[in-house]
Amino acid sequence: MRATPLLRTLTLIGSTTLALGATWAQAAELSLYTTREPKLIQPLLDEFTKDTGVKVNTVFVKDGLIERVKAEGDKSPADVLMTVDIGNLLDLVEAGITQPIDSAVLKEAIPANLRGTDDQWYSLSLRDRVAYVAKDIPVTSITYEEFADPKWKGKVCIRSGQHPYNTALIAAMIAHNGLEATENWLKGVKANLGRKAAGGDRDVARDILGGICDVGIANAYYVGRMKNSEPGTDGHKWGEAIKVVRPTFAKESSKGTHVNISGAAVAKHAPNKGNAVKLLEYLVSDKAQSMYAKANYEYPVKKGVELDPVVASFGTLVVDPLPLVEIAKYRKQASELVDKVGFNN
Repeated sequence: MRATPLLRTLTLIGSTTLALGATWAQAAELSLYTTREPKLIQPLLDEFTKDTGVKVNTVFVKDGLIERVKAEGDKSPADVLMTVDIGNLLDLVEAGITQPIDSAVLKEAIPANLRGTDDQWYSLSLRDRVAYVAKDIPVTSITYEEFADPKWKGKVCIRSGQHPYNTALIAAMIAHNGLEATENWLKGVKANLGRKAAGGDRDVARDILGGICDVGIANAYYVGRMKNSEPGTDGHKWGEAIKVVRPTFAKESSKGTHVNISGAAVAKHAPNKGNAVKLLEYLVSDKAQSMYAKANYEYPVKKGVELDPVVASFGTLVVDPLPLVEIAKYRKQASELVDKVGFNN
């Protein structure tokens, strides 16, 4: 039987509706590739889905993120690439697996020194590198340079100099003070160590409680975790043994505390680019930034966001104004200096 004009029209409408339905179904999701532990960001992703209806397919990639995305090529399902450490973020850009995103929302929320000038990457939260100080020591201010002062001989604790947290700080020292001055500084810090540079940031607090050190360099957000842990636990005891002092660089023009970041970029071949941008913009909203601050104890990248009470007790964070890209360019030299002075030996 030949199809009538009406039947042909209905068939065409039905086919178009199915096609649009498939498009809408695709548009209601995105794929996130992340090196961050899923449990740290899942609450934010759940809220994003609840508020927008966009499902997030999370792929945790512990190692080899760049290699995986490159191998997938233009067929990669990755929409958003999320990682920690400015060096890791810039590696994504330099590998050619990201694309620029011109978003007024992101630019308004994130200071210029905490995002790419080419719009390829954006910071989502801050991790300030601070001083842990024994609570009974009357120190209320300190510069990073002072950790090399002989007055702290045998009293400083820190993790491995080759850890990205520390190579980033050393790179910042190079950017501010030059290579030679930084080498001398690193030698001075090594001479002041109360034990080998090893362990993690929480071990700095542990060893201050144990009397091995009086001061140390570590990330502030660990203190939020320790002080908010169950009373009576080791972590809580370590957190209660210290206070946080935010160091600055000595130069008057460089006043500010060194920060590293967690951040993200949109993948070069993102099949759901619109939703990828929507996720990034959501993550710098007041709601999401407050969740970052209260769940992970990281500092919001956006100003005016409510903090966890422990983090708020550290006072206002004044960020080193030097652009992160200017710091990151010295990462290799920082790593070489660690080995040259035998910092971990």
